[in-house]
Amino acid sequence: MNTPIALETDSLITNLKCPECGTLHNAAVINTVCINPACRSTLFAQYNLTTGINKSVLQGRPATMWRYKEFLPVTDDKNIVTLGEGFTPIIPLQNLNKFAGDNEVLWKDEAGNPTGSFKARGISAAVSKAKELGIEAIATPTAGNAGGALAAYAARADIKAIVYMPKQTPQVFKDECRLYGAQLLEVDGNISDCGKLINEHALLNNWFQVSTLKEPYRLEGKKTMGYEIAEQFNWQLPDVILYPTGGGTGLIGIWKAFDEMEQMGWIGSKRPRMVAVQSESCNGIVAAFNAGKQVSDFADGGFTIANGLRVPKPYADKQILNVLRESKGAALTISDTEMSHSLKEIARYEGMLIAPEGAALWQAFKKLKASQWIKNGEQVLMINTGSGYKYLENIDI
Repeated sequence: MNTPIALETDSLITNLKCPECGTLHNAAVINTVCINPACRSTLFAQYNLTTGINKSVLQGRPATMWRYKEFLPVTDDKNIVTLGEGFTPIIPLQNLNKFAGDNEVLWKDEAGNPTGSFKARGISAAVSKAKELGIEAIATPTAGNAGGALAAYAARADIKAIVYMPKQTPQVFKDECRLYGAQLLEVDGNISDCGKLINEHALLNNWFQVSTLKEPYRLEGKKTMGYEIAEQFNWQLPDVILYPTGGGTGLIGIWKAFDEMEQMGWIGSKRPRMVAVQSESCNGIVAAFNAGKQVSDFADGGFTIANGLRVPKPYADKQILNVLRESKGAALTISDTEMSHSLKEIARYEGMLIAPEGAALWQAFKKLKASQWIKNGEQVLMINTGSGYKYLENIDI
């Protein structure tokens, strides 16, 4: 993990904009979703990208996500809540190359983030902005990793954290929340059930919710993966990016980052084809994509070893589907049996114990390669979203 460091910031944030109806919102006050009752969309932070800022400004900056401080929403550096998140490594496939053929296949490994997953990025941004806005209590429903991240960053910020988590979640996720001092409620049901319950309780207790894509700033933290990918690939993007899709924040965020960088002239117009990989248990995005629908239906087939993929209906399903179609991408499902096999294969041959969500991507790559959707010679990046150590309770060794 990276060592925390004192930072200065000069955020270029201007406002928040609804991607659906175009309504602008003041970024200096507390926001959730679009105030237009006919819309209620996720809000996107907007920045002044016409300043002529050059990517050379990154030279010598700390290797955390806050190196992209101009394009993050915190306007006063004393409000930044960081544990050294971001700038995770790109690791090439090595011993499993026989499956890759002439494709260069690489992992971006988010397991080294604080609390062991990519959730640290979004939560760092959201908690930092909450601190700046004077919020004193933050609540979230979670499938596991986001709860642990919120508990840790809230502890760092001296803000109260309240986490609602399905009872079926592995014990380690519950333990870390309690160790960080969060108030934890275990719920019979899935993350959607947690969300419904926390909605009621947040209104009664004046808690601010940072549910996935129901506030603007987790997206901003997650988008830094896109900035890092561009920088780590020397400003030439890979041909294909595979992403495990539950709530889909990272998928949307990476796409947003590419758009911002192109506006500044940091990258060209070339884009990767984005691939959403889901569990067979919750395949709403895959079904909607294949049917040509604009939104997904509620889909919950029950338990999956990939806790983060059990999201029956992502709040920003429309934006996820837009990214897949704009990028000429794809969407496919992977079974728990396939995930478990891939997780063990990657551990045995690559020395990486990755999350089941990440392991699903390896199986998806093999399927897309076999169908020739991934073409010979293409460069492929897979985003492993977290550490497999937290999931050992779910894995039959």
